[in-house]
Amino acid sequence: MSRPRIVIVGGGFAGFHAARALTRTLGASAEVIVLNPTDYFLYVPLLPEVAAGVVEPRRITVSLPDSLPGAQLVLGEARAVDLEARTVSFDGPEDGSGTLSYDRLILAVGSVNKLLPIPGVTEHAHGFRGVPEAVYLRDHLTRQVEQAATTADPDERAARCTFVVVGAGYTGSEVAAQGQLFTAALARRHASLRGQPMRWMLLDLAPRVLPELDERLSRTTDRVLRRRGVEVATETSIEEATTDGVRLTDGRTVGTRTLVWCVGVRPDPLVGDLGLPTEKGRLVVDEYLAVPGHPEVLACGDAAAVPDLTRPGHPTAMTAQHAQRQGRLAGANLAAALGHGEPRPYEHHDLGFLVDLAGAQAAANPFGVPLSGPLAKAVTRGYHLLSMPGNRVRTALDWATDSVLRRQSVQLGLVRAGAVPLDTASPETPERR
Repeated sequence: MSRPRIVIVGGGFAGFHAARALTRTLGASAEVIVLNPTDYFLYVPLLPEVAAGVVEPRRITVSLPDSLPGAQLVLGEARAVDLEARTVSFDGPEDGSGTLSYDRLILAVGSVNKLLPIPGVTEHAHGFRGVPEAVYLRDHLTRQVEQAATTADPDERAARCTFVVVGAGYTGSEVAAQGQLFTAALARRHASLRGQPMRWMLLDLAPRVLPELDERLSRTTDRVLRRRGVEVATETSIEEATTDGVRLTDGRTVGTRTLVWCVGVRPDPLVGDLGLPTEKGRLVVDEYLAVPGHPEVLACGDAAAVPDLTRPGHPTAMTAQHAQRQGRLAGANLAAALGHGEPRPYEHHDLGFLVDLAGAQAAANPFGVPLSGPLAKAVTRGYHLLSMPGNRVRTALDWATDSVLRRQSVQLGLVRAGAVPLDTASPETPERR
């Protein structure tokens, strides 16, 4: 008998761990194919450290061929899924296209930036979902400080030294924390910027930073950011973005050349094109991650509205922690459908949350125990090292080097603004044009 073909769409947290679970359980008894635009798994939580020059980009990219030796990687971006024909159509990396047939399918396409109808945002803001965007932001911040150091116009200097981050969730808070220390270090290298403040603003319509987390973590994060000089403006966002600055919802106009969009994510549009029931854009699945009416299809991660059995009537949150666990379970349940084990429902128990605030600061509540300062920092870095599927030693060495040596700050010029448009950036497709 021929081996069943299993296609996994997406190589992020959910897709990667689904593939790993399947290859370890099924071995050579099934053909496992991972369809992904890049040949690496991206450890998204450390992107802010890439943007601030703490770790190098390759540290957070783990080779899919190396880490999934039992799976076949197909480079491409899924364009459509034909549920009746059981095929996935995709666009290749060099303008080609192709089609994959499947016996079983796992949809782990992830999410893309959430856009709001605000004039100028698409043209002037940049998201923060992939390596190209992090590398671009690092160059951009360096360039703004260097150009500020050479201009004689005080208004232009102030604008180039002002950085606005919209969205005070995980990503936005960490970008502001890392960015503030990075630009302060850059400014110290220029005598002409002595006394010039590096102004960072963190905006959110929510009443507090990290609105989705425990209030104690929120308070700690807010305190650390404000102590550093970050202007935290809650219940505030932007009404318009232009080349020269932004207009805020409170009526203020702020001159800036830097607008970082960290408002949140929405499920990949591929999910909405399937013609299946969705919940807030996420594909409806049962507690076993199966798609009703299509037992051969499972979905997990940000693309799936997985029932939260600890909160009846609600789906699980769109977090890396859930995506990783759901991916692992999707692989196990699909293997069970092929006669290897018994299927299990998705039940989770929060291990806690971690927010890296740069320097020696962090906020964490492992197993519900609130921590802050250097101890939280140690816990945060330890968790990341345990969660990363590769490059642990290299990442730890980068951290050690950063603690004793002056950070490098040259512009690499590898990514131009046009290569990271806000309206198409996503964790699974960071190079999409």
